[in-house]
Amino acid sequence: MSDASQSPVSRHVSQVIDAPWQEVYAFAVDPRNLPRWAAGLAGGEVQREVEQWSMTSPMGKVLVSFVPENPYGVLDHTVTLPSGESVLNPLRVLPLDEGRSEAVFTIRRGTMSEEEFASDIDAVAADLAELGRQVSSLS
Repeated sequence: MSDASQSPVSRHVSQVIDAPWQEVYAFAVDPRNLPRWAAGLAGGEVQREVEQWSMTSPMGKVLVSFVPENPYGVLDHTVTLPSGESVLNPLRVLPLDEGRSEAVFTIRRGTMSEEEFASDIDAVAADLAELGRQVSSLS
């Protein structure tokens, strides 16, 4: 087992999606779609609460606030966990060519163990793959 100080501080997880970036962004920017693709974050009803969204997750009730909608494909969002801890999640949808895009999520290690970090990476990869399936099924 390696020393935690030698582990990466962050990891980029990406998924190529067979849809234009604008379609992927339009689907992903709507928090009501989170239960359809973000299993680690939203498992049930999503409700608007002033400037953020509340949802039931596998961790319990979480609050999510997104950056304002924008023409750049930026979907950064802060998740406030049941413990009260807030975590910034950088997410981008980037154009690749006319009919394809790439969703890129940055996972920051923080205080996670190597096992938790690896598990989080796997969960995000699965969520991005599901995002791709959901958006592709709309076309």
